[in-house]
Amino acid sequence: MPYRLVGPSQNELALCRERERVNSYPDHRALYRLPWSLPDNPIAWLESTSCCNMYCEGCYRANERDSHKSLDSIRAELEVFAKFRKFDGVSIAGGDPLTHPEIVGIVELATRMGYKPIVNTNGQALSDDLLRDLHAAGARGFTFHIDSKQARPGWRGKNEAELNTLRQDFADRLAEYGDISCAFNSTVYEETLPYAPEMIEWAAQNIDRVHVMVFIAFRQASGGLGDRVDFYVGDRKIPMEALVYSRPAGSQRLDISSRDVVAEIRKRFPDFAPCAYLNGSEKADSLKWLLTTRIGTKDRILGHAGPHFMELAQNVHHLRHGRFQAYAPPSTLRRGRTLALVGSLFDQGMRGVLRRYLRGVLARPWTVANGVYMQSVMIIQPIDILENGAMNMCDACPDITVHGDQLVWSCRLEECLKFGGFARAVPRRVPESRPERETMKSVARGL
Repeated sequence: MPYRLVGPSQNELALCRERERVNSYPDHRALYRLPWSLPDNPIAWLESTSCCNMYCEGCYRANERDSHKSLDSIRAELEVFAKFRKFDGVSIAGGDPLTHPEIVGIVELATRMGYKPIVNTNGQALSDDLLRDLHAAGARGFTFHIDSKQARPGWRGKNEAELNTLRQDFADRLAEYGDISCAFNSTVYEETLPYAPEMIEWAAQNIDRVHVMVFIAFRQASGGLGDRVDFYVGDRKIPMEALVYSRPAGSQRLDISSRDVVAEIRKRFPDFAPCAYLNGSEKADSLKWLLTTRIGTKDRILGHAGPHFMELAQNVHHLRHGRFQAYAPPSTLRRGRTLALVGSLFDQGMRGVLRRYLRGVLARPWTVANGVYMQSVMIIQPIDILENGAMNMCDACPDITVHGDQLVWSCRLEECLKFGGFARAVPRRVPESRPERETMKSVARGL
């Protein structure tokens, strides 16, 4: 009986085309490659302590109670940063920096040295009195880490959408001061990825007080390669399972990409359009830091800035101040109309924003009194360990920290502390069977 080849069904072809579309959008060549480099970068990542008051799944730092650095040590680290890097903002991190008994002094120190202090915290210890003192000391912004994989008292079992209530509380408290940048970051797991659009929508509704939303894809130290690689520092084999972020994650996905997050957001907001990125150190087309900038009112998003606007913003600030900007102040982000007008001279995305704004005002003139704001969405794709063992890091990573008297990746600091240096992955050799060896010898003789 004759037979016929059965090809993929239409559904299978459609799924393949959809996956191909997801993997190719956005095309990095159509975006602005952010001009940051190792020595010229907007951010310095200051590890003030390893102590934390909360457990977060996937945290890359071991929780050590008695690990607060002295003010002299912190000053010395800031001097190392100043020696090697031009920067604007100091991300004061940990652990959780609010557990440090001298956190106000740390913020004052960074301010006196001429830097912009940004406190990275889970917010659990942020009382009203401490917030007031930090603001008086010069804190220019807060980045709150809030997600459903935290052991946060009173919020366990809540999903990402329900946690918007907690985010709202922090955003409202900071908004009372008017001049503090408010950012939120959330680790993205396979089961929380579908909530990204709801978080984006909540942020849009609070565009007047939420200035940055950050999504960070979940990773593990071993990269999920299991028994396919060994890890070495120098010629010494090391046990990567000794690191806190190498703990088993069951069936947790370790390959969520920036493009996956964008694809999820675009299911509900198809016009969501990134404009700039940082590439990977091993793969030029990997989107390690993927930036989207949107402009809108509290009622609606008017559109997204394009690559040329971001290029203009980055380089004008660098020309004026000699360094790239970290966390634009709320006073700047409230000038959405002016930014759209100026940006429209150079950028197609901003021209679309301006057109939609003017049409809206013509249709409803009373809305001219409404505020127009700018808001950023950053998607971070951390280290990827490739099949050949190469470490695909964030090229020109902003979150560089100090170890000893050198700059190192903060997400891999534990390797330096435990093993004396960064690990490298070496693929294991699969033993050849005897027939395979004989075949290779025959081929070699023939050559």
